[in-house]
Parts: sequence; C-alpha cells; structure tokens
Amino acid sequence: MAKTACTVPTTQIILDEEIYPRSSVYPKRISMFAENMRDGFKIDPVEVQIHPEYDDKYRILDGAHRWHAYKEIGATEISVLIIALDGLDPLIYAAKKAIGPLQLTEDEAGTTARRAYENNPRLISFEIGQLDLKIFRMNRLEISQKRIAKRLGQARETIRNHLAKMPELANQPKANLSRGFTVAQVAEKHGWTEPLVWSIALEGKNDLDRFKALNWGLRTWDMWNWNDCDKRFGDDWPGRIPAQMIAHILYYFSDQNDLVFDPMAGGGVVVDTCLAFNRKCWSFDMDDRPDTRPEIEPCFWDITNLKWPIKGKTKPDLIIFDPPYFKKQSNNYDPDGISGMSKANYLKFLESFFALVHLNAKKSIQMAFINADWRDFQNTPAKNETRVNSILINDYLWILNQSGWQKTHIFQAPLSSERFKANVVSAMQKKKIIGVTSRYVIISKIITH
Repeated sequence: MAKTACTVPTTQIILDEEIYPRSSVYPKRISMFAENMRDGFKIDPVEVQIHPEYDDKYRILDGAHRWHAYKEIGATEISVLIIALDGLDPLIYAAKKAIGPLQLTEDEAGTTARRAYENNPRLISFEIGQLDLKIFRMNRLEISQKRIAKRLGQARETIRNHLAKMPELANQPKANLSRGFTVAQVAEKHGWTEPLVWSIALEGKNDLDRFKALNWGLRTWDMWNWNDCDKRFGDDWPGRIPAQMIAHILYYFSDQNDLVFDPMAGGGVVVDTCLAFNRKCWSFDMDDRPDTRPEIEPCFWDITNLKWPIKGKTKPDLIIFDPPYFKKQSNNYDPDGISGMSKANYLKFLESFFALVHLNAKKSIQMAFINADWRDFQNTPAKNETRVNSILINDYLWILNQSGWQKTHIFQAPLSSERFKANVVSAMQKKKIIGVTSRYVIISKIITH
C-alpha cells in the first residue's frame, strides 16, 4: 500500500459520504483541532485517495475533523498522505482508521459493514444453512459426531457429509477479516455470533495475544474485579457472569485444546469464551434451546438420582461450575431448579454433585467452583443477623473437602455493587444493614492419598 506525502489546496479535498463511516461530524472535535492548530501544535496529515471520478480532487479516508478544522482557521493548503489502496475497499479502510478517542459506535460499525457489502459484489457472503452453522459451531467445540447427530435429530451419515464442508465455511469470514473488517462487522454480515468469529480471527495466537485482541487486561493477583460483563459473550441471562472471569480461569488452569466441562451453562458465557480461547467445551443446562444454543445439551440434575451426562472414555481436563447462588435470582429461575431448594437441600446437592464429579473425572482434573456468600440480610441490622440464615465460603470449603476435593486457590471476584440502587443503599445505611457483593472462584483438585 503506497503512501505519498504532499501539500494540496483545501478546495481540492472532498468529504465523500459514500465512504465516510461516521453518521456525522462532531463540531466540538473540529473546534478542538482548530484550537490546537492556532496554538501551533503539530497535527497528523489527512489521509486521502485520488477521487475515482475527478482527477484533480481527493476524497478523505481519515481526518474529516482535521479537514474541517483547517477550513475553520482559514488554511488554504493541507498536508496530506495520498494512499493507494491496492484494491482494498475505501469504506472498510476508513472504518478501520476510526480508532482512538472517537471510535465508531456499534450502530456506525454495523451500518458501515452493510454499506460495504451492498456496494461491493466481491464481498457477498458465503451462503450456508442453519444446519451447517450449528454443526460448524459444535464441531469447533470438539463435540462428537454421534452427539451432534442426536442433538440435531440427524443421521450420523448426514452429519459426516456436512462436516466435509467445515473447512470451507471459514474461508469467507477469514477473507473479510483480512480486508480490514472488524469481528463485529463480519459477525453481522454472516449472521454468526461474535465468539464464533473470534475463534477464527484468533487462530494460531497464544492466550496472551488473545487477551490483548479482546482488550481484556490480565489480572496477576487473586482479586478479579470487573465493572461489567462483556456483552459480546453469553446471552442476556439472569446471573450472567463476566467472560473476563472465565478467560482468567482458562488461562491459569488449562491449556489450548483442553476439554472444559460446564454442567450449568445458563447463558453460554463459558462455551463462548472457550471458542475465543481455543478450548473444547461440553455444556449442559436444564433450559433447552436447540435453535439458538445447540451446543448446550439438555440436562436436569435430579438430586434424588444424580447421573453423569457424558458417556465414553473421554474425560474433561477442567470443570467450571457456576450454579445459582442459592436464592439469588431465584425469581428468574425455574422453581424446580436448585435455587428453589431449602438451604439444607442446596448444600446436600452440592456435596452430591462434587462426589459425582470425583467418581467420573480423571485424577488430574481441576475444578473451578464459582459461588457467593448468601446472607438473609433484608431488613436485618448487621448485629442482629444469625448464622443459621447464611451460607458462607467456609461452608463451601467444608463440603468440597468432604467430597474428596482439596482447595488450591481462592480468588475474590466481587459482584457489582451497582445492583443496589441509591434509595436502597440509603435505607440500608439508616438501618445498619450490610449487603453482599462477595463472590469467589475456588479452584480444587481431587485429594489423592
């Protein structure tokens, strides 16, 4: 891609809306640039290309606000870089340059993708059916042909024939990514989920590079705190957990291509994060969504008859167990689930589940158990609370030990305090009530003698 630096008259530059990725220009940003120019600050040159219809004109690829600012201060000439795009779509190049403090909004990014695909016939998406896409997703998670066939209600021969197409399905997304499209734009174009596109975009990268590409900082200490969940991963779901937390568990306690078992998958955060971090994943949940989440297989954990849902010799390397935190979010869960149990039955279920895993897992397995303190603090001043109404971390640690597990690490991963509204906080302060934000990731290994 050739670049030529020179100075051209201001009047020869055009802002072509056909290749401008933003919905508008921002007067405050123009004024900021104009003020910096008057004060003598050095400003980066405006990037342009020769206009395809006018030989004596240039259209802006990057720097619309700087161009407006030059005009505002009365400049007659502008320093530019003339870019030869060598076949790269100018709209995609302009969108890729929209970084820094004024990045494209989600709407602008989506609109840019649609415009580029509509205007350029070379970017027409590779048409695939929903069955192919489901098989592709499940295959990338290393779910067996037999289980895929059963889950999708297809003959194994049909699945085998479709699997032959799998390498081809990734070609068009890869090509679009190489042309400068963002993961979000490629996902919108093809109707894929972002985690599935990330699994392609990050191929061949190590875990640290994956953290950087996702713009997630890596916590080196035993305090894992995030302001919010990354909405690119997982569905909008009660009790949704941060994908950043799952990524940290994967980074520290598994390797690429390891098999992760998620027994209560909920909104699919674990499986989505496994896609982005090149881990195999088998997921189960009592809420069956075959159309939108075929990779999450239906499973009801019956406390009176607990059964291991995986048949065969293959055993997971890591279990990520994120059950409902007793009665937190119980109004949003199925009343037949464990959040509807009494405290005694809830703890009994955990003990039985840990024992079941112990019997069916390889001896080298590690388990990440995610849970939070439970205190029935509503309307109860701190000094009047009783232990009988609480479940604390020492209860979980005792149950793990009783079930044959030994704790190796405890990470604090607090729940957001923003779930308490200002008026609620004020009332709690007046009544001397202490709320709960404590949440833990307890890493355990099977006790061996």
